[in-house]
Amino acid sequence: MATLEIAACSRWYGNVVAVNDVTMTIGPGITGLLGPNGAGKSTLIHMLGGFLPPSTGTVTLDGAAIWKNQGAYRTIGLVPEREATYDFLTGRQLAVASAELHGLPDAGAAAARAIATVEMGDAQDRKIGEYSKGMKQRIKMASALVHDPAVLLLDEPFNGMDPRQRLHLIALLRSMGAEGRTVLFSSHILEEVEQLAHQIEVIVAGRHAASGDYREIRRLMTDRPHQYTITSSDNRVLASALVADGSTAGVSLDGATLRVQATEFLAFAELLPRVARDAGVRLYEVSPADESLESVFSYLVTA
Repeated sequence: MATLEIAACSRWYGNVVAVNDVTMTIGPGITGLLGPNGAGKSTLIHMLGGFLPPSTGTVTLDGAAIWKNQGAYRTIGLVPEREATYDFLTGRQLAVASAELHGLPDAGAAAARAIATVEMGDAQDRKIGEYSKGMKQRIKMASALVHDPAVLLLDEPFNGMDPRQRLHLIALLRSMGAEGRTVLFSSHILEEVEQLAHQIEVIVAGRHAASGDYREIRRLMTDRPHQYTITSSDNRVLASALVADGSTAGVSLDGATLRVQATEFLAFAELLPRVARDAGVRLYEVSPADESLESVFSYLVTA
């Protein structure tokens, strides 16, 4: 069993801060790294994999620094997000090359086992340039598994996979987590993470925004204030009725639009039709104003 620790870790490129003072512990089992695109997930995974040094802070594996630690590479398998591979190689050649780089005594046998694990045997002798995006993801996975790593880091591993490939990868990662391996995978889709991870770490704009199991993260997202824009037959009467009810955090008129901040999603969904009916107001349009992933995650940073 292996444990990854990130302590007060930052990484910047010139004036751009990609990871900002992040501290977290990733232990055996499956952990999901959740956040919108551009949040810093890839940078964090590359530091955990030993491909980038932190600008400040420490990144360790079982207490030993990962950067420039050759022994750590024997324990870690990395599946990067980037699709770029050696397209002139066959899938088998790529896996064998990875096994040889790890210095395995029987690189061919190790590659064959990894390819069978990801169910790429039928396509192993085709050139990678002929693969679909999902197939490229799987052969990258095989290359990361040749040395049977105790730690597996995957950056957006489900991108480009068809439903059957996704189900197979989910089953594979679950089995690895059950074996006691430390599996960390990133995603910007909460439902994707919910299917797999027992622990979720949320990162937004390079900052560690939240931590917990998926039920806790889902509760935080659901319970945040929700903003709506409303048009109705009489916005002023409706605004007065909502203020009088006292169940909203804020109401404002913006031209022909009524803006409402609700403290609880489900309560407001029941409240609005009732208040409009009692006030004799007809609702024309009710639209969420802050339902993007970026706005949801950003709320967690400031909560």
